[in-house]
Amino acid sequence: MSQREDVKNQIGETKLVAVIRGKAEQVLSVVAALVEGGVKAMEITFTVPRAPEMIAETLKTFGGQILLGAGTVLTTEQAEAAVAAGARFIVAPNTNFEVVRFCNQRDIAVMPGALTPTEVAAAWQGGADVVKLFPAETVGIAYLKALRAPLPDVPIMPTGGVDVGNAADWLRAGAFALGVGSQLVSKDALTLGRYDEITTLARQFMASIAKARE
Repeated sequence: MSQREDVKNQIGETKLVAVIRGKAEQVLSVVAALVEGGVKAMEITFTVPRAPEMIAETLKTFGGQILLGAGTVLTTEQAEAAVAAGARFIVAPNTNFEVVRFCNQRDIAVMPGALTPTEVAAAWQGGADVVKLFPAETVGIAYLKALRAPLPDVPIMPTGGVDVGNAADWLRAGAFALGVGSQLVSKDALTLGRYDEITTLARQFMASIAKARE
């Protein structure tokens, strides 16, 4: 099994990728809170200052406890820096085929962003391991269900608008996994340093995912 396939399988099993934004000095506390809440897969976005450095530091601290990737990767230079730091997968809000090719060549799982049927199909045919449906809140759960009908083989990860209340519904509609940012790592929790709230939300998300599996 290739590294790409292994990472894809792990994400498909855990069903949740936490999106970490904020300040660099908050990253380790956020990761610790997520781990305590049962979250395994997470991405540190390039909106975080010194993102590659924080990826490396997070892996040094948490090692085999997590599956760590990089998010908001817009260029091959960012992808290369993330992979050099240890990122196991690359996520983007858009589809940059140069980034996709880079990841394919390095055996790194890649999840580019797309919205329309044409964009989703193009990303998949162009080498995506999973297609990130973004921004998912603008189209909704019914859209994902409709999209899955003609594209049943494409693993789709809706991101944006996924919360504890609708997580199970997204999965029942055919989501391969869920990308969750501010609904899990909230701005208020970050601003006030209330990392215990992130742990509580993480546990609620994992419970919703378990419910959807029933």
